[in-house]
Amino acid sequence: MIRYALSCDSGHSFESWFPSSDSYDEQARAGFVTCPFCDSAKVSKQIMAPSLGRAVALPAPPSDAPAAAPAQSVPAPAEAPVSLVSEPERQLRAMIRSLHEHVARTADHVGANFAAEARKMHYGEAEQRAIYGEASLDDARALLDEGIAVQPLPSLPDDRN
Repeated sequence: MIRYALSCDSGHSFESWFPSSDSYDEQARAGFVTCPFCDSAKVSKQIMAPSLGRAVALPAPPSDAPAAAPAQSVPAPAEAPVSLVSEPERQLRAMIRSLHEHVARTADHVGANFAAEARKMHYGEAEQRAIYGEASLDDARALLDEGIAVQPLPSLPDDRN
């Protein structure tokens, strides 16, 4: 994996990971590399120092060599964490998570019986109340065709992993 420092034509700086240099080039040509702040596809690589993964051990000095002065240790700079999720996306995820929590607190979970329960309430066979659960795409379309209002809850990428 390669991490590139990138910027868009509006001057926004950000970083992104790619499987290879060729992968970046292909994605950039296809317009898939976009700025997370303004969605511009005019993105270019920035100059960055390579990150070397391992240290090389130096050979020991000969035993007859004069002793060298002890080297002063310089503390390594602390690495700043790299955010792969932009602030607006983080806020959107928080709102979606809050919506899920609100629905769980205020509605009855009916699981896989969602379509049947929604029909019962619509036709007056069950008490009207807020419900949530699972329905196939075909069941949801059928409910909408019958005039029964349903709304999918947006999922988060975290929920699919």
